[in-house]
Amino acid sequence: MSLKKLEKLSQAANTYKAILNAMEEWVVIVDHQSKIFFINRPYARFLGVKAEDVKGKKVTDVIENTRMHITVQTGQAERFSFQKILGSKMIASRLPIVDQGEVIGAVGTVIFHDTHEWKQINSHIKALLAEQDFQYQKSIASDKLNTGANFHLNDIIGDSQVMKSLSAKVTQVASGDVTVLIRGESGTGKELYAHAIHQLSDRAEYPFIKVNCAAIPESLLESELFGYEEGAFTGAKKGGKPGKFQLANGGTLFLDEIGDLPLLMQAKLLRVLQDREVESVGGTHPTPLNIRLITATHRPLESLIESGTFREDLYYRINVVAIDLPPLRERREDIAKLADFFLQKLSRRTGRRAPKLTVQALTAMLAYNWPGNIRELENVMEAAFYTSHDRKIPLSLLPVQLSQTDHNTPKNQTSQEIIQSTGSLKEQLNLAEKNIINAALIECGDNRTKAAKKLGISKSTFYEKLDKHGI
Repeated sequence: MSLKKLEKLSQAANTYKAILNAMEEWVVIVDHQSKIFFINRPYARFLGVKAEDVKGKKVTDVIENTRMHITVQTGQAERFSFQKILGSKMIASRLPIVDQGEVIGAVGTVIFHDTHEWKQINSHIKALLAEQDFQYQKSIASDKLNTGANFHLNDIIGDSQVMKSLSAKVTQVASGDVTVLIRGESGTGKELYAHAIHQLSDRAEYPFIKVNCAAIPESLLESELFGYEEGAFTGAKKGGKPGKFQLANGGTLFLDEIGDLPLLMQAKLLRVLQDREVESVGGTHPTPLNIRLITATHRPLESLIESGTFREDLYYRINVVAIDLPPLRERREDIAKLADFFLQKLSRRTGRRAPKLTVQALTAMLAYNWPGNIRELENVMEAAFYTSHDRKIPLSLLPVQLSQTDHNTPKNQTSQEIIQSTGSLKEQLNLAEKNIINAALIECGDNRTKAAKKLGISKSTFYEKLDKHGI
């Protein structure tokens, strides 16, 4: 062999050694006699030896519980197996080195230096896979015709009886073309239901256009809703601009916060709905309309009619079918599931493992009145997610008002009203028991044995209660 070739081989060997020494994984290479040919510096450092001192020694004399010699003997690879070294349980792989059908050695790598590291990476990989799946599903959805409706009925969380009844009504109403008025307090999910109705309807492949009537200045409302022609007013765009009604033609128009619509605009809206045609500002030719109208409000329209701020004739035009969304305080049995949903959503977004609520934290949440409803719950869970440290959310991480019982019941609510809204004593006790069991299951990671032990009851009693509450 020429001197030039020897120099090249030497340079290549030095390069490989430099690469192996720079790796985070621990690497050892043995020859056909199971003697150490090479061990990288991180591995040698952990073993408390010098790489040059152990070269040529039997691998069994240097590395505890090694199976490198067995890989040399059998020629069989061993992947991701446990190996205890110096008191630490590690995960290692061993591969035979074969040349022309003959085993001439083996290479071993310690991939995870302890099981905790493996669990951490495993958790991270699961989060990445979940995020990948989420993004994939999102891309599939965006590849379809982008109608503007992003939520389906399945996206609405809740197993309570009131939510099941609500879902059944929405499904029934959606199949027709009837005008729908969605009523509910702020934060109860009115927009989600509007999306769901559109997605379940025959118009699902056509536009879904949302307008927040409270967010548009009164001076711009007419042009935003009905559009305008070129030159209709100072500053009008060349060529004009279609309004929300024109954009929604063939699909669904969702007018959110319709109770905030000014009286003058109410009259114009009523005319459009009656004539089923719209004329843009500055236009001379009306456009026929084929839309489904869904409206929503958190304000009592009947009271607005009495005060003269909402037209009664418009009210009857939009209130063909009313869907009333319950506040969160009237569906407390859904709180645990909603909280977990928001925590898992944040976990997918960040790649962090979702923390679990302690029994004390969930108990406080179940007792709280939730004036901001689901939106408030989501904000509370987001704050708790980012401030939790040990995979649990204790009561101390929740806002102070959740632990103050005097905030849990509105001061103007009588005891009779409380009983009527929450049910009989037996119903309340059953609900409390169900929620406590759910809280224990969440805190114990759905481990039923641990949950039963935490609650101080036998497994048989615990399983009886699971059957009783349909958990």
